Amino acid sequence: MDPTDPLLILAAVTLLVVVLLSVDLLVGLRSLPRLSDADRSGRAPTVSVVLAARDEADHIAQAVQSLLDQDHPALEIVAVDDRSTDGTGQILDRLAEAHARVRVLHVRTLPDGWLGKNHALQRGAEAATGELLLFTDADVMMAPGAVSRAVGVLERDGLDHLAVAPRIRAGTAAATMTVAVFLALFSAVFRPWKARDPESRFHIGIGAFNLIRAEAYHSIGGHRTVALRPDDDVRLGRALKEEGFRQATAIGIGLTEVEWYPTLRAMARGLRKNAFAVVEYRLSLVAAGTAIPFLFIFWPVAALLVTTGAVWWLNAAIVVGGAVVIFDTARAHGLPAWTALTYPLASAILLWIVWAAALRALRKGTIEWRGTEYPLSRLRQEA
Repeated sequence: MDPTDPLLILAAVTLLVVVLLSVDLLVGLRSLPRLSDADRSGRAPTVSVVLAARDEADHIAQAVQSLLDQDHPALEIVAVDDRSTDGTGQILDRLAEAHARVRVLHVRTLPDGWLGKNHALQRGAEAATGELLLFTDADVMMAPGAVSRAVGVLERDGLDHLAVAPRIRAGTAAATMTVAVFLALFSAVFRPWKARDPESRFHIGIGAFNLIRAEAYHSIGGHRTVALRPDDDVRLGRALKEEGFRQATAIGIGLTEVEWYPTLRAMARGLRKNAFAVVEYRLSLVAAGTAIPFLFIFWPVAALLVTTGAVWWLNAAIVVGGAVVIFDTARAHGLPAWTALTYPLASAILLWIVWAAALRALRKGTIEWRGTEYPLSRLRQEA
């Protein structure tokens, strides 16, 4: 064994980084509280659930019914029909006629300077009367105790913002294994367990379940602050953290659930809206980010085929370390354990999705979201 061998040095340094990052992620994920273990709040502040729906006729009735089934005693539902072309608006109107707690707003046109969903959520928040605002999506299903337990965590810990990670289902094996890698990457980048630390720059926001004190939300300007951000949930959390509001993350397995994307193709289409936004619409950052999976995932796998001795063993340890990270991420989020075995392939798929989204946006000069095209030049001004 030659200690000056560059492949040996590369493998040793990479393994050290993988171990440090893995320990941080594994410990961090285990530190996140589970909503199912939380007690309900002793007091019952009014909660306004605000959701935006555009062409969600397949899901909206079931999602709203899951909100109506909540055991929190003081809850209203503000559903915003955002220019739907299917039966979403009519379904919501029927629900409002049958249930006094449901209020429906219909958005007919989109003002300049807004993304559709962000504008709809702003409209809903302006109409809401609750002390707490719960922003959710039109395809999220909640068990009866989800809201009351989340309120309990918020009140117990003196928080202004609680983001809850739902159980994510995907319709195919390819989509499922890619979701597992996405969640691991999200955790590594945003370190959601650090959002609780007021001294940390890390922040959190989860579109499926963002519970925010109305006073804090309005003090930062609401969704106007993120009017042209496709990653509005995370950016809203960032704005709250920067203004000194207290936030934290909880795991909602067993109480909140969403089918994120039914197929891999649907995932690729869906991530077009925010994959490029996360890197501030800069192709240079996409390219720089591409080096990370090549160094930590693709090369170690390839090295098992072309190296021997200590270099082989070090790279084998790197590959195993990656599998452990994916396994633990899958466990935390209710995904199948077998995704730990497919993470190199899933990583390649996710990288392809990011590059395809970036190149498509640059080629067309727009980002498409729910049937509306938004000029890339305007989005970059808000980055």
